[in-house]
Amino acid sequence: MSLLNSFSRKLESVLEWVLIMLMVLLTVSVIVAVLMRLAGSSPSWYDEVAAIQLSWITYYGAGLAALKRRHIGFDSVLLAIPMPYRMVFVAFAEIVVLGFFYIMAVAGLEVLVVLEGDMLVSLTWVPVQFTQSVIPIGAILFIICELLSLPKYWKMTAAGVSIEHADIDEEVEIEMKKAGNS
Repeated sequence: MSLLNSFSRKLESVLEWVLIMLMVLLTVSVIVAVLMRLAGSSPSWYDEVAAIQLSWITYYGAGLAALKRRHIGFDSVLLAIPMPYRMVFVAFAEIVVLGFFYIMAVAGLEVLVVLEGDMLVSLTWVPVQFTQSVIPIGAILFIICELLSLPKYWKMTAAGVSIEHADIDEEVEIEMKKAGNS
């Protein structure tokens, strides 16, 4: 296995664990807030904290989706384009996506400078910079994940193989093997 694949797998594992932890924390926050509301003591921090947790899940989940090439795509349309034009479209799409996330990272860093010294309304000891750091971190993470997944995607697209269809075929093959062993 190449160094790139090894790093990609380790990053995938780390992102999966980060997302699991974030989802567990969000679930605990929701349960605590519901129980407190039922007890007649609504927590002041819940709405703000839950929104932040959900945005973190979204940004880090987007990175994982980019690493696995599970974000929105149009494989069928792309694969209908004849070679070599297909690869021109792939390159163009990658440049647009990477450019967007680069701009998002730069803007996110600028936002952090503007937010210096601000604290959350409900938890006055938590800096807003910390909560909003997910914007540039998530954007940079997306760029890294997109670049890590690009070589495999490039090869599959050049070969006329859909990532979506390859996964479906793989799952069907696994189910067929299971059915054959039963």
